Amino acid sequence: MGISRDSRHKRAHTGAKRAHYRKKRKFELGRQSAATKIGAQRINSVRVRGGNTKFRALRLDSGNFAWGSETTTRKSRILDVVYNASNNELVRTQTLVKGAIIEIDATPFRQWYEAHYVLPLGRKKKDEGNIEELNKKRSSRVTRKVEARKDSAKVDVHLEQQFAKGRLYARIASRPGQTGRADGYILEGKELEFYLRKLTSKK
Repeated sequence: MGISRDSRHKRAHTGAKRAHYRKKRKFELGRQSAATKIGAQRINSVRVRGGNTKFRALRLDSGNFAWGSETTTRKSRILDVVYNASNNELVRTQTLVKGAIIEIDATPFRQWYEAHYVLPLGRKKKDEGNIEELNKKRSSRVTRKVEARKDSAKVDVHLEQQFAKGRLYARIASRPGQTGRADGYILEGKELEFYLRKLTSKK
C-alpha cells in the first residue's frame, strides 16, 4: 500500500465519511522512520521533493553539543539514551530522535573548562596535582587574564556531580532522520532539575 500522509481517508469533523474521488498522490507520500541507533556512523542520502536531499542517519556515535551558560560547543561521544517523553520504547531500543535525553562524554567540556579557568572540575582532590593543564607555566599577562575569569567560573551542583561521573545529560535538538546529525545542548538549571525528577521517578 505505501505510507500516505493524506487526510482524505479521515472522517469530517461532523463524523461524515468522505467520498473516494482520487487515488493516492506522490506529494502525499510518507517514508519509513530512520530509527537512528547508537553505533559507528552510517548515513544514507534520500532524494526528496524539489530535487532536494535529506540525510537519513541510521547510526550515529557523536554530535556537537552546546554548553549554554559557558557559551561553548564541543563534539562529544553519545553514550546512552536515558529518557524520552514521547515513548519508553525509544529508550529501550536506544533510538536517537529530536527531544531525546541522552548521556554524553564529559571529557571535551572538562578539558575546555580546565584550560579556560585553570580550575579542576569533577576531580578527586588527590588527582588535582597531576593535571598538566593546571600546572602549566603561563606568562604574567595570561595569568592576569585567567584570574579575571575565575569570578564567573561557578558550575551548577548537579552539573559538577555529572562531571565527577564523566557523563553529562544532554537533549538532542536536531533531527537525526532528516539532517543526519545528532546535535543538541547540555541540560542545566530548571530544565535539568525537571528531567532529573523524571529519571528518578522512572526508577
